[in-house]
Amino acid sequence: MAAGKRLKESGTRGKNTLSVHGGDERERAHQAIPMPIIQTATYAFADTEDLVQFMQHKTWGDGVEGREEYGRYGNPTVRAVERKVAVLEGADDAVLFSSGMAAITSLLLASLPTGTHVVMTDDCYRRTRQFCLTFLSRLGIETTVVAMGDYEALEGAIRKETRFLISESPTNPYLRCADLERVAEIGQRRKVRTLIDSTFGTPINQRPLEYGIDYVTHSATKYLGGHHDLLAGVVVGRKDRIAALRDARGVLGGIVDPQNAYLLERGLKTLGLRVAQQNASGIAIAQFLEGHPKIERVWYP
Repeated sequence: MAAGKRLKESGTRGKNTLSVHGGDERERAHQAIPMPIIQTATYAFADTEDLVQFMQHKTWGDGVEGREEYGRYGNPTVRAVERKVAVLEGADDAVLFSSGMAAITSLLLASLPTGTHVVMTDDCYRRTRQFCLTFLSRLGIETTVVAMGDYEALEGAIRKETRFLISESPTNPYLRCADLERVAEIGQRRKVRTLIDSTFGTPINQRPLEYGIDYVTHSATKYLGGHHDLLAGVVVGRKDRIAALRDARGVLGGIVDPQNAYLLERGLKTLGLRVAQQNASGIAIAQFLEGHPKIERVWYP
């Protein structure tokens, strides 16, 4: 088996197996079992010919398969985690960022020219709403906010210049769930891209791309990392769109460092086990509270 050969992704593999082995290369540097932390800002070339070959075959902001040029454009540790998240989400590709907010703001900045418009639900994460209503408006990009779950209002807010429908599901903190099929159908029929923040869902409980959603984002700081010791964000989606977003990350600069990427990969290996237990604990707490005489209503999806 040649070095760098990736393990085949089988449709029979469960999510726990994919959490451990998904997207992995069979052989790693120095025969390490976990993905090594490649702690470098720049990368060496064997000679001038090697450098010329690289420059002739790469695309801007992205490397040639199997090697990197500069830390802002890519890192082997980061790439390994991107592959794993993509496999877990059933996506073509994923791109990591320094935080969940860096992920969503970079996606919108890279995708929305002046004069365009987005529609978002009112239960979206408040900082996402703040970015759209405050920062995007300074760039001449308008935002319309509609009530979560009102799909007639969602579609009714679409204009000819609308480029994105944005929602979160389940929402933070009220745990309201979007009808992903309906959001995707509206977006496809009206030729508007759809974005779901699936941080609280995790790819264990839901995979929005399977319903026809175009982009999925996560604050990897939460469930994906799982240990309160890192900040990171990720966007998953179609290969060509993620490649363009990776190029934009090289310009906007919201990169995640290899130490945090290593911690994130470690956390992902137990994602399935952790989420299963959290699901079991969550429903037990919800059922207990539902039967408590001092509790009027329990919201639990």
